[in-house]
Amino acid sequence: MTGSETVLSTLVDGVLKLTLNRPDKLNSFNEEMHLAFRAGLEQAGDDSEVRAVLITGSGRGFCAGQDLGDRDPRKGGPAPDLGHTLETFYNPNLRLIRALEKPVVCAVNGVAAGAGANIALACDIVLAARSAKFIQAFSKIGLIPDAGGSWSLARILGEPRAKALALTAEPVTAEKAAEWGMIWKAVDDDQLINEATALAGSLAGGPTIGLGLTKRLIQAAATNSLDMHLDMERDCQRTAGRTADYAEGVTAFLEKRKPEFKGR
Repeated sequence: MTGSETVLSTLVDGVLKLTLNRPDKLNSFNEEMHLAFRAGLEQAGDDSEVRAVLITGSGRGFCAGQDLGDRDPRKGGPAPDLGHTLETFYNPNLRLIRALEKPVVCAVNGVAAGAGANIALACDIVLAARSAKFIQAFSKIGLIPDAGGSWSLARILGEPRAKALALTAEPVTAEKAAEWGMIWKAVDDDQLINEATALAGSLAGGPTIGLGLTKRLIQAAATNSLDMHLDMERDCQRTAGRTADYAEGVTAFLEKRKPEFKGR
């Protein structure tokens, strides 16, 4: 468990499940929750027993982004430094998700708004309940898409759709998000957690080093030249080919049995 009840953390069969847990606030982030979430992500990187991560939310929503209650302008005082909030809290967590060389599955169980939507989009495989919606809510309060939103939307959807969603704050249903390639797929609400847990479990039982290298390569593809990427593939394949899991995978194939990967 993490030291805070704002993020529940459990490790079962190689899957570290992180549940955003401020359901009365639609799991919106405050400083305590940011730090608890970071602790969970750091554990995922440091603990060899963790071979996949599953992120979801408690209650009826996934995450409504930042808790605006702490930023009420009616209370007076100086304007907030939102850049500090990003640099201190959101950006480190987004970098941890992207840099973690283990699969990160996100189960979006309800509304994902603002930074909540963009945290989901930073994950490797995203499943969403059919009732869920993704909302780039920033324009409604005079802000820009953060938590990587302006980066991920443009890469996933292209400039026209990214601009339209960011400027209008129009909600995107789970099925539309799957159709557009924002997420992996939409799932019946009552099946979401079971399917996401099974997926994370399957990934946790896989060749962890090879999966992590695959994630690294795909993330680098958008900015690498072909020559750079071919060299990167060569180096990663050299590393993967020296793992015990590669030897086990080939042996299992030749023996016509299911491989038993150890993450090494």
